[in-house]
Amino acid sequence: MGRLTTHVLDTAAGKPAAGLRVVFKVLDRPAGQPVEAFTNQDGRLDQPLLEGAAFQPGRYELLFHVGDYFRAQGVTLADPAFLDIVPIRFGISEEAHYHVPLLVSPYGYSTYRGS
Repeated sequence: MGRLTTHVLDTAAGKPAAGLRVVFKVLDRPAGQPVEAFTNQDGRLDQPLLEGAAFQPGRYELLFHVGDYFRAQGVTLADPAFLDIVPIRFGISEEAHYHVPLLVSPYGYSTYRGS
């Protein structure tokens, strides 16, 4: 069975990014409202973003609200911040576990398809 998960690591602080807002959107078919969630103490969402019948091939987007997260951590950011919302657009082509992590600091980020 396929499922989609994510987590966020604050590489500047060397810890999970707890309390970071994540918005999930389906891009290529009607899917209703975007899903909004916040990362837990481990930097993960409490529930998969997709699983079961909702898990289908297609194009998707994750919006990570990193500027708000860093401000809440007391980090002084430029105005406007270099990174505010980090969008990651990706495709799902097979029934599998897709894990899309974000490693982020105020001035850079990386992602990959995890397992």
